[in-house]
Amino acid sequence: MLLPTASADPWSTAVAGLPLDEGAARDLALELFVAGYSGVALPADYAELLQRGMAGVILFRRNLQFASDGALDLQALVGHTAAIHAAAADQPARLPVICSVDQEGGAVARLKAPLTVLPPMRRLGERADAALVERVGRQLGRELAACGFNVDYAPVLDVDTNPANPIIGDRSFSRDPKEVARLGGALLRGLQGAGVLGCGKHFPGHGDTDVDSHLALPSLPHDLQRLKDVELLPFQQLANELALVMTAHVLFPQLDANWPATLSPQILGPLLRVHCGFQGVIVSDDLEMKGVANVLDPAGCVERGLDAGVDLFLVCSRRDTLEQAWAAAAAILAGPLESPLRQRALDAIGRVRALRERLTLPRPSVAAIQQVLEDAATANLRAELTAGTLEGEA
Repeated sequence: MLLPTASADPWSTAVAGLPLDEGAARDLALELFVAGYSGVALPADYAELLQRGMAGVILFRRNLQFASDGALDLQALVGHTAAIHAAAADQPARLPVICSVDQEGGAVARLKAPLTVLPPMRRLGERADAALVERVGRQLGRELAACGFNVDYAPVLDVDTNPANPIIGDRSFSRDPKEVARLGGALLRGLQGAGVLGCGKHFPGHGDTDVDSHLALPSLPHDLQRLKDVELLPFQQLANELALVMTAHVLFPQLDANWPATLSPQILGPLLRVHCGFQGVIVSDDLEMKGVANVLDPAGCVERGLDAGVDLFLVCSRRDTLEQAWAAAAAILAGPLESPLRQRALDAIGRVRALRERLTLPRPSVAAIQQVLEDAATANLRAELTAGTLEGEA
């Protein structure tokens, strides 16, 4: 959804090959970031960042309110997401803002009842019913859109090849890469058919690790052929349907002995862009995770990440981390016109803008949520999810 272009947009100056002053560079640099924050309402300083051009926000459980019985406070949620969209309404780019969430099902589900509580994707994978998975994706999308979200960081396309994996496990559909691609694609089509863009994660694959990249940097010894046969297959098969792919903070020493995938030009360009053919937005996993935070500081992650091919950076909680990353991006954009890294940053912003043109501009309301929750499609799907092998897990 492309809205009228504002005259004060620094993008027009940058793409004309003209230098940016410090203020314009800082505003334009915000378009490289999706940020998280504390609190159950949009903080004033983050509202200002959205007004100035920040690409979007991500909400977590800490940003939600719950009733005494544990039910999600829908009125508070729609008020929160409506404030996000309102804050961004006068951005220079006049584009919808990314309002995103991690809502996979199972343990990784920020939104709870009365919304549909989905089982882990492994439970759906065991049914091997792509039509059911697509219905799940559509239900997920319908509910998220009514709540005010337009991006969901799902499906997980990691292949569950390591039973000792502490972070993926039953978030994956299967130990068979073809099944991960088939069922991940079904979830993606359902989700996007309901107006919410999905994001495949975590490229090039986090399924075989035995270390949680939130806590340390995992390393996998796989060679290129193994990656093509297993880890890359779901991303390759879904490349034309995915709008976003999230990177993995994982080291693949046979491909790049020095840098994790998020920061590696040997991985993101040759494997994701060329081998898989993906042309959408590459988004980093959270820059605060130890998998990269122990490798480089936030400024270094932005510089190295842009060079590697990242288009959009997640900074999920800390304002000081965001400030350091933002300052680095702004310095690149205010730098020499002939700088390859400056051009790379402009290419990234262009790709993010193209993504945002595809976003819906939600109109969140409790009435819209209730309409979804009370219709026959919801009742039928919930009944099916609680039947058979998924009894008690939905």
